[in-house]
Amino acid sequence: MDKMQLVIPTSFESGRLLLRGYQARDGPMLYAVADRNRAHLQRYESGNIILGARSLREAGELVNRLVAEWVARSSFFLGAFEKKSGEFIAQVYIGPVNWELPEFEIGYFVDINHQGQGYVTEAVKATLGFTFTHLKAQRVSLRCSDSNTRSYRVAERCGLVREGHLRQNQRNPDGSLGGELIYGLLRSEFEAWNRQPSPKLPTDRGVPA
Repeated sequence: MDKMQLVIPTSFESGRLLLRGYQARDGPMLYAVADRNRAHLQRYESGNIILGARSLREAGELVNRLVAEWVARSSFFLGAFEKKSGEFIAQVYIGPVNWELPEFEIGYFVDINHQGQGYVTEAVKATLGFTFTHLKAQRVSLRCSDSNTRSYRVAERCGLVREGHLRQNQRNPDGSLGGELIYGLLRSEFEAWNRQPSPKLPTDRGVPA
């Protein structure tokens, strides 16, 4: 597949959210998000790229890098914003694993002020629709800590299948040993989901559980 020939929209919507690629003007917003979520992300997302925004200058540089990576099709970082208020709600990452298949890996986090409201499930469902429709994915995968209950429950609500469990393959920030869960969703499974009356992954307008 020639990735540069794909027509990829830079934004799409779900019931409550606008999801879009970051823009050059987003530096101050991204810095505020990083600062607000720094402690929140330490346990499971200590390597999250957003934590590199330690100043307004670094946030601006990061945004420019993410814009360039989107254009080059090397990664796709999406901010999810509530339609009514315009507030930042979550970030969803789509990373190419294999453009020839193609396969993509996803990741996500929710802003500390918006946990427990079903926003991430909604954003991930919409992102799966985007990935299978516009990126022509044959497979989408996800990895998360086996102790990150919120993360793997989102994956399961979105139809991803648990494919493996790597036990004690990583060390947590507190020094304890932890494992990793591996999830996957195939195009055939995605299409089967969408043939059902409910739920419909990319067009679900209800509030997720």
